[in-house]
Amino acid sequence: MTEHKLLLAPSILSADFTRLGEEIRTVADNGADWIHIDVMDGHFVPNISMGPLIVAACRQVTDLYLDVHLMIDRPERYIEDFAAAGANGITIHVEASPNLHRTLQAIRLLGCQAGAAINPGTPVDALRPVLGLLDTALVMTVNPGYSGQGFLPEMLEKVRLVRSWMAGSGLDVRLQVDGGISTGTLPQALSAGADTFVAATAIFKHPDGAAQGTIQLRDLLKKLGS
Repeated sequence: MTEHKLLLAPSILSADFTRLGEEIRTVADNGADWIHIDVMDGHFVPNISMGPLIVAACRQVTDLYLDVHLMIDRPERYIEDFAAAGANGITIHVEASPNLHRTLQAIRLLGCQAGAAINPGTPVDALRPVLGLLDTALVMTVNPGYSGQGFLPEMLEKVRLVRSWMAGSGLDVRLQVDGGISTGTLPQALSAGADTFVAATAIFKHPDGAAQGTIQLRDLLKKLGS
């Protein structure tokens, strides 16, 4: 199994959308590796957020990897639009796609990396059949829909299990966590086996600004990963 660089993926769900381009440039200049884009449809999760136009706008202001997280029903209907808008990776939920294998294969055929996510209430075994098709496995550490929620520590056991499966099979798959990631919870997720960390509130709502929020988490990753 490949030893992955530890990646920080600020989620623009908590960004100031009146200054979105500036916010993206700020985190990019201060250590962000990916830009995480949470797409919600008001059906799969109780919120509506953004679509391909926002992805295209992000693509215009950064060359960073655009990590598009589709929290929507039947994501296969829209993956082509998000790929065309500039997504580098597209993650779908195992709960949302009736033809999960086919949709993951279609994402790769569109030239994007493929990811699959599980909600806190979904048994972790739901990820196992598709691990061989993935570039990223995402374990949600909050119930998806809103930023600013508290981290669910009981999800760490899921992270450990997925990491053990990867180690046992030699798969080269990133293990991502999303939800409640902060300077306090990131070390727990890293210790459990995560290597890619989505943070929204801890970065964009940091009392000293997004630059400082990014720097704090980036410095922590450097310290813990050394």
